[in-house]
Amino acid sequence: MSKSSANKFRQDEHIVENTELSITQALIPVVALIGMLAYNVYVFGDDAISGSNQFILLMGGAVAAVVGFYNKVTFKQMLAEVAENVKSTTGALLILLMVGALAGTWLISGIIPAMIYYGLQILNPTIFLAACVVISAIISIATGSSWTTSATVGIALVGIGEALGISLGMTAGAILSGAYFGDKMSPLSDTTNLAPAMAGGELFDHIRYMTYTTIPTILITLAVFIILGFSIETSGNADTEGILTSIEAAFHITPWLFLVPLAVIFM
Repeated sequence: MSKSSANKFRQDEHIVENTELSITQALIPVVALIGMLAYNVYVFGDDAISGSNQFILLMGGAVAAVVGFYNKVTFKQMLAEVAENVKSTTGALLILLMVGALAGTWLISGIIPAMIYYGLQILNPTIFLAACVVISAIISIATGSSWTTSATVGIALVGIGEALGISLGMTAGAILSGAYFGDKMSPLSDTTNLAPAMAGGELFDHIRYMTYTTIPTILITLAVFIILGFSIETSGNADTEGILTSIEAAFHITPWLFLVPLAVIFM
C-alpha cells in the first residue's frame, strides 16, 4: 500500500476510543444476563421463549448501558455503535428473513415432504441409524434449519425407529447429528450467516474453514452409527406405508420438485 493510500485509509477508518474496562466490569452484563435468563426459564419454563426472554435481553442491554455510563460513554456514542453493528449485519439479517420465507414455501409446496417421502423409502434396519444421519443432513443443508429438519423428517424417523425397537436415544442422536451438521454447513443457516457477518469475514470462507473440523466429525459419527447398526437387534419392520400414504394424500409428490433446491444449491 502506498503512503497516500495508507493515509486515505486512516482518514476513512472508523476509530472509537473507549476507556479500557476491567475484567470485572466487562463480566457484569454477561453474568447479569445469564442470571436473568436462568431465572426467567425457571419461572416460565418452556413459555419463556414466547416473549419474556426478549424482555430479559432488553434488561441485559440496560445493564450494559449502565456500565457504559459509569465509564463515561455517552448515550449518543452507544447509539452510534449499535447502528454500526446493525449496519454490519444487515446483509445477514436480510438473508435470514428470506430463508424463513424459503423454508415456509418449501414446506407448503411439497418440496420438504418430497425429501421425506423419497428418503424414507431407502431405510433398512441395518443402516437405519446411518440413514437417519444422511437424510437429516441433506434436508438440513437444503433448508438451513436444524429445527425444521427435526420437526419434520425427524418425527417420522423417530416413529420408525420405535417400530423397529431401536433405542429412542440412538435415533434422536442420529437425527440431531445430521441436522446440526447440515445447519452448520448450509449457506442458508442463520448462525452460519451471522458468524462471518459479525466477524467481518466472508460466508463461504467461513464454511470452507469449518469443513476442517466438521467433515472429520461427521465421518466419525457415520462410522459409529454404522457399527451400532450392525450390532443392535431390531424387533420389527420399517413400515413406512402409512406415512408415505399420508404424504401422497396431502401433496403432489414428484421428482421434479427437487429442481428447486438443486437450483438454490447451484446458485
